[in-house]
Amino acid sequence: MASHKILVIDDSSVIRSMVRDMLPKGNFEVLEAKDGLQGLNLIQQERPNLIMLDFLLPKMSGWEVFQQIQTQRELQSIPLVLMSGRKEEVTEKLQEPFEYFEFVQKPFDQRQLIEAIKTAMAKAKRRPIAAAAAAAPVASTEAPAASSSAEVQALQEKVARMQAEIDGLKKQVGQILAFIKQKLR
Repeated sequence: MASHKILVIDDSSVIRSMVRDMLPKGNFEVLEAKDGLQGLNLIQQERPNLIMLDFLLPKMSGWEVFQQIQTQRELQSIPLVLMSGRKEEVTEKLQEPFEYFEFVQKPFDQRQLIEAIKTAMAKAKRRPIAAAAAAAPVASTEAPAASSSAEVQALQEKVARMQAEIDGLKKQVGQILAFIKQKLR
């Protein structure tokens, strides 16, 4: 039985396989998810020791998965490595320096992957428990699982729609600023 669970969330089977092959041989169980929704479900069910998260995913983006992790105190302590071929898409939403997770740019080699994992583990150990997550209400254990699952799904869809709106507005503001800067030249 593997002593460490590593969850690789990436829509590319090539990347998932590559990460699996690059990990040092040992007591690792590598779990795989091909989209953000499946990844979030595996995080909650399996409580992995490390999460490798692609930023651009179908069904639920890596950004949305990241936000869900941040709202749950028990998940925040899991070391996280964000992966993307375009760092600017990550830094557009999350400002550098990345304090509690590590970023690795695709394509990466084994040395870069191992270094990112080590750094993510060190950063996760330094992370204080977020006050907002600590103050968040805990769901009642008396509620039926199907009901709360449907509520969670509805909320996730609402958050996704709201995030899409926010992203659209941010893009528009960026375009307006670019236009203004161009006119001022």
